[in-house]
Amino acid sequence: MGSLFPQLLWDLLPSRKKPKHGAGVSVARRPAGPRRSSGAGSGKVSARQQRYDDLVREMKAQYGLRVNKWRSSTSGCAWEVQYADGSVSRLIESPYPRGPMSCAVFMHEVGHHAIGLHRYRPRCLEEYHAWRWGLEEMERLGYSVTERVYKRRDDALRYAVGKALRRGLKRLPVELVPWAPPAVLRELRSVDEASASGEDVDQ
Repeated sequence: MGSLFPQLLWDLLPSRKKPKHGAGVSVARRPAGPRRSSGAGSGKVSARQQRYDDLVREMKAQYGLRVNKWRSSTSGCAWEVQYADGSVSRLIESPYPRGPMSCAVFMHEVGHHAIGLHRYRPRCLEEYHAWRWGLEEMERLGYSVTERVYKRRDDALRYAVGKALRRGLKRLPVELVPWAPPAVLRELRSVDEASASGEDVDQ
């Protein structure tokens, strides 16, 4: 007759069974989407957030975009994948619009597809036009564009111009002159002054 007492200390502990998902099967997490929130916790979406949600749906439908991932940071990227059958997937990553800054980054990435990827060269010029399109579209549609958003644009374009110059850019597009480093601005001014005085300037 078997003992009625536990044979080991482990027999005294309650068993903790883990749910079975099958061997080698991982449970994928959904990417972060729109955060539904209201002050009363009723689950209703604020009027402002509803407008941002509508903007996301409109931009995705209008430009045939697919969001690869909603980022938690205020950074983003835009690219496309061309398939053998000739079809193209237009993809972006950005934060989900919940305020002026995240909306501006989202619209900037949409802007790359709206103006046409690789349409402008050098790359820093495409960055300029994507920012211009995104912010002008936000203003046209009645979304707030704050001073912090303009500062973010300025910082991004200064970085893009500096990167292009470090990589050997010889001729800076005139649209990007306001974001050129001080040394480049001084050089451009000296060239302008020499041209105005009638001196020969080597290009």
